[in-house]
Amino acid sequence: MPTIAIVGAGPRGVGILERIAASAPELATGDLDVHLIDPYPAGAGRIWRDAQPGLLAMNSMAADVTMFTDDSVVCAGPIVPGPTFFDWSRTADTTGWPAELAAELGAVTASTFPSRRLQSRYLGAVLDSVVAGLPSSVRVHVHAARAVGLAERGGRQVVSIEDEPPVVADAVVLASGHLDATPAPDEQTLLEDAQARGLRYLPPEQTADSDLSVIEPGETVIARGLGLAFVDLVVLLFEGRGGRFSGGRYIPSGREPRLVAGSPRGAPYHSKTHYQLLGGRPPVPRFFVPEVTDALPQPLDLHRDLWPLIAKEIAFGWYHELFLGHPSLVTRSWSAFLADFAPLDWGTAPMAELLAAAVPDPVDRIDFDALDRPFAGLTADSLEELQPLVRERIAEDLRQHVDERHTPHLGAFVAMLGVYGELMRLHPALSPESRARDLGWWQGFFNGVASGPPGFRVRQLLALSEAGYVQFLGPGMWVDLDGSVFRAGSTALAGAPPVESTILVDARLPDPSLDRTADPLLASLYATGEVSEQIITAADGTELRRTGLIQVRPSDGAIIDAAGEAHPHRFAVGPHTMVKVAGAFTRPGMNAQSLRYNDAVARAVLQSVAAESEAAA
Repeated sequence: MPTIAIVGAGPRGVGILERIAASAPELATGDLDVHLIDPYPAGAGRIWRDAQPGLLAMNSMAADVTMFTDDSVVCAGPIVPGPTFFDWSRTADTTGWPAELAAELGAVTASTFPSRRLQSRYLGAVLDSVVAGLPSSVRVHVHAARAVGLAERGGRQVVSIEDEPPVVADAVVLASGHLDATPAPDEQTLLEDAQARGLRYLPPEQTADSDLSVIEPGETVIARGLGLAFVDLVVLLFEGRGGRFSGGRYIPSGREPRLVAGSPRGAPYHSKTHYQLLGGRPPVPRFFVPEVTDALPQPLDLHRDLWPLIAKEIAFGWYHELFLGHPSLVTRSWSAFLADFAPLDWGTAPMAELLAAAVPDPVDRIDFDALDRPFAGLTADSLEELQPLVRERIAEDLRQHVDERHTPHLGAFVAMLGVYGELMRLHPALSPESRARDLGWWQGFFNGVASGPPGFRVRQLLALSEAGYVQFLGPGMWVDLDGSVFRAGSTALAGAPPVESTILVDARLPDPSLDRTADPLLASLYATGEVSEQIITAADGTELRRTGLIQVRPSDGAIIDAAGEAHPHRFAVGPHTMVKVAGAFTRPGMNAQSLRYNDAVARAVLQSVAAESEAAA
């Protein structure tokens, strides 16, 4: 019987299953078995599993999360609507739930940032819904175990499973999500040096899985990284140890450490927006579109050739919302402004003159430098003197992301989502040098602007900073090992003495890596050349960057081996591959890139299975 194995039963694996179910009546020949293989609960997977601290929250609002296609999604497969998180929350049956989860669900509104445990329940319900709605010809089998190997025998794919018989399939999809890895060489050296000196170093890993008991109450901890992993670290070290927030103040438990934190940018991610568009969804994409980008001379340079179009596209989303949602803040009508805006190039004097005349208040004009480097220019003579300067900027950024007066931030975000997908399509057209140099910058910029924490987390950071429990080093952080201590400083504190500590936490996820992956299935495929790493090389063959990502065919996720051949029956999707999608989850009504890509991969998998069945007939 035709069989598909999906390794990884979290949101991406279930998303592929949903799309397989949608297209099976069209593309499958006869009965079909689908096996979901994951040691963590099917639906939620590892990151969203129920068995994690209830304090950890999503960084998306309830109304902004869906796993289902809607009429906005342009894909080859059928549209099969389903409930958003918020829709589900209003009808979910909480019989048998823990009391605290049922109470949380009862308090959910469209603008709530739910806990990850509650999201686990939604994802489980999504899987149940997909399975309940399967065509009669499709059956799903769940294996709560780890896939440890993949081999090919007689043209079929054999997935070895820990403590279970293998699954023999006609096609396999690797959808394992964020994977653990052993420390990188510099991290391993730092770990060994630290241990030799009696110091503690926590290399990059999933913060929820870190052993934070090694951090003692009252001690100073250097934290490197200010993204979402850092936010989790703060939650677990303060609220997680009994502290609480009341009236904008932090009430300590007596068990908390003191964190001194920094990063190259020096700033936490921008807060998530807490409002809805007032001017309607901007009609994006408008300027950064294939008919324009495909006409550019290749190879492309992201900053030279694409950034003016990207910036104009994001600005279009911003100003569409400003002019239509806040007409009292501008001097012209939207139609009159757009007629002058459309033909001008971004970054030119005429564009600057137009914006100055049409948008009187500078705070209402999009500022890409401030979005990218929020703490640029900050300096102080001491760590203590820097803190009020940092808090002032964080507080103003938070105000703009929660005050409806500033909804243009959301218009820009909507435009950025479209830019992300189009830029992904253009990756092959970029010069190797630009791919190696610029794509990391773009991902960091996107994450900083679009993937930040909820506003309540930012308020908590401000309260902890006011209380002296969290201090920020500012931009240009550096760390070294000096004798019996770690030392940390920054370019913002050039004349100040460094901070010293006996513990350093790298508060981020491990960089993707095939040669250091902790996943046994992937490690074995890489060792035999059946999976290859995306390596960016110059025209003369010089290696520019090893990405650590699985090389796949961008159109459908087919795995490419070391000989450069795409496997007809093996596919991979998710953050461990070279095809990136914007965000962990999808907003409804956005023609989301993730849903379109899931559909393309699922249909390719079904066509692969059908071709195998026809060949065997």
